[in-house]
Amino acid sequence: LFYFEGEQSARPAGMYMLEGCNCERVPAPKGCAAGSAKDAALDKQHYFTVLFGHEGQKPLELRCEDEADGDEWVEAIHQASYSDILIEREVLMQKYIHLVQIVETEKVAANQLRHQLEDQDTEIERLKSEIVALNKTKEKMRPYQGNQEDEDPDIKKIKKVQSFMRGWLCRRKWKTIVQDYICSPHAESMRKRNQIVFNMVEAESEYVHQLYVLVNCFLRPLRMAASSKKPPISHDDVSSIFLNSETIMFLHEIFHQGLKARIANWPTLILADLFDILLPMLNIYQEFVRNHQYSLQVLANCKQNRDFDKLLKQYEANPACEGRMLETFLTYPMFQIPRYIITLHELLAHTPHEHVERKSLEFAKSKLEELSRVMHDEVSDTENIRKNLAIERTIVEGCDILLDTSQTFIRQGSLIQVPSVERGKLSKVRLGSLSLKKEGERQCFLFTKHFLICTRSSGGKLHLLKTGGVLSLIECTLVEETEAS
Repeated sequence: LFYFEGEQSARPAGMYMLEGCNCERVPAPKGCAAGSAKDAALDKQHYFTVLFGHEGQKPLELRCEDEADGDEWVEAIHQASYSDILIEREVLMQKYIHLVQIVETEKVAANQLRHQLEDQDTEIERLKSEIVALNKTKEKMRPYQGNQEDEDPDIKKIKKVQSFMRGWLCRRKWKTIVQDYICSPHAESMRKRNQIVFNMVEAESEYVHQLYVLVNCFLRPLRMAASSKKPPISHDDVSSIFLNSETIMFLHEIFHQGLKARIANWPTLILADLFDILLPMLNIYQEFVRNHQYSLQVLANCKQNRDFDKLLKQYEANPACEGRMLETFLTYPMFQIPRYIITLHELLAHTPHEHVERKSLEFAKSKLEELSRVMHDEVSDTENIRKNLAIERTIVEGCDILLDTSQTFIRQGSLIQVPSVERGKLSKVRLGSLSLKKEGERQCFLFTKHFLICTRSSGGKLHLLKTGGVLSLIECTLVEETEAS
């Protein structure tokens, strides 16, 4: 928002960054009482305030004389978002790419039709020459046609019966051919393939509806609540919980529209080019899946705030949610990539090897499987790091070995440490150096490289044993004693 000293000013006096701001109408200040003509004129002014999302920026208070002019200013500031323009540009680019592909397809089809027309013109010329030759032959045979008119009536009846029989035999043969194809494995495979596509369209429609509820019933209302005077949640927490959910919704709306357009052209179903458009955009799922556990953790922390919890329950009571919680809607995108993989696997099982789409569908399936493996590995690594850090925070003294990213958690539990005096065989090992007079319960944590032994104090805090609390599993020996004594 640029502002100038006057209408004739050549350069702006200053500017404000409107990205992430909130603009709202406000009443006239209390100081504007109708004590004089000037105060009465000020009282008729229409005020509005621009609240900036970034810290350190004071609100911008403005006014105008016309109410309609003020509404137009507020609406224009609301729409002045560079991120919305980027999203709109991305949607338009996808539509443009799709239209370019359609134009290329139409060019190929037009070229094929042009060749067909040329072949048909050649065929028409050949047929014309045959007609001329037949007419000449007919002219030669015309003197003998008078004899055919005097044909015996019985012969005419026989020929008529033969004509009926030939028609009946042809119809029966054609019916047999059709029935054989309907019962053939190829027709059954095509029916199953069509059913898979129809189910895919229904599942995509349901998924788009779920994303619509997530964005319109939770994300956008919470984003507005974060801009209020007493926000129950911050903008950073909203971004951490929902991340790029809105972008995912826009992507699948485009994909769903493409699916519905293909179904309108049934029984000709071409789906491979739709997946070609979808595949480059699916990397946004990596960020969402990587952030999923953290988003649920942030949501759980925000629920500790009573105002936020009360507001969230109001949103979840919306009939569109059908009794489902926000966590349920945040989990739906986690299963979409595996669902596409299963659908493509079933689709390829009923697609002939010579089918024009088979290679494209196999390529889409391989790309989705590769993306799924990457996301699974990233989620596993992230969860392992979070688990290790959570254990490290519970130990009062801390544990530096848990900061190693290659340290993988296996299991934890309570074990009884046996006194070294009672067990002669264990007196020489490392645990035997701990002079215990009685059995003690220990909280143990097993990792791929180390074994941690902790004691729990009366306050519930964990403390590493001063001697032998961190045992390295490299070059160690495990002895399992089976004797009853």
